[in-house]
Amino acid sequence: MNQENNFNNNAWEKVKLSRDIRRPSSNYYISNISDKFIELHGDRCYGDDSAIIAGVCKIDGISLVIIGITKGDNTKENINRNFGMPKPEGYKKSLRLMKYAEKHKMPIICLIDTPGAYCGIEAEENGQGMAIANNLIEICKLKVPIVSVFIGEGGSGGALALGIADRILMLENAIYSILSPEGFSSILWKDSSRFVEAASVMRLTANDLKELGIIDRIIEEPEDGAHNNRAYIAKELKKILIQELDKLMECNLDTLLKKRYSKFRRIGIEFY
Repeated sequence: MNQENNFNNNAWEKVKLSRDIRRPSSNYYISNISDKFIELHGDRCYGDDSAIIAGVCKIDGISLVIIGITKGDNTKENINRNFGMPKPEGYKKSLRLMKYAEKHKMPIICLIDTPGAYCGIEAEENGQGMAIANNLIEICKLKVPIVSVFIGEGGSGGALALGIADRILMLENAIYSILSPEGFSSILWKDSSRFVEAASVMRLTANDLKELGIIDRIIEEPEDGAHNNRAYIAKELKKILIQELDKLMECNLDTLLKKRYSKFRRIGIEFY
């Protein structure tokens, strides 16, 4: 029983670390890994969404499009960023930028840190589900290399909308799941107090997801979390992204698309 409790607590500790407000945001990483970043705004349909920061940049001489779901570094900025919960216009903006990348033959990097897509009435009225679904369909067909990195929380379809990629990376203390442990325990067990147990059952940690074949690579963090050495983790992420992009840009595009499609078709098959 003690070993089981330790396992549960370890998973829950990862959840808490992934949500730590001191954790570097997508905005931080973009500023510190790109040589030059030009932010672009708006979905050309409804408006802009500050929960998603997107634009063109160079990393070690590689021209690319970078898109990040971002939280704030303090309460005021978190409110402005809607606590990292994108609205439909955010997903439409990200797809617009991805299409731009395809047109100009530039690879794409997605940084993901979200508890989930915003579920307010106005988001539903503006087509939240369709915006996410369109991203899933279109990203599968994009004829450029794509790398997605989970840097904090990865919640539900809100994360998956930027999580279709040729290579999926995950920081050691990030999480990725269909919903929060609190939501899981409330819905499945009708007991919101069992969230610690739910965290381990959901298998949402980087180690779990690597074992399941859902992600491709785990990026080690400094002791006690990425926030303890921001400069180090940004430098490490930049180095790894360059490695991944160099490999992907050498691949035949038709082969890349087939592998991307089959990668997601295979997920979960051996566990049924």
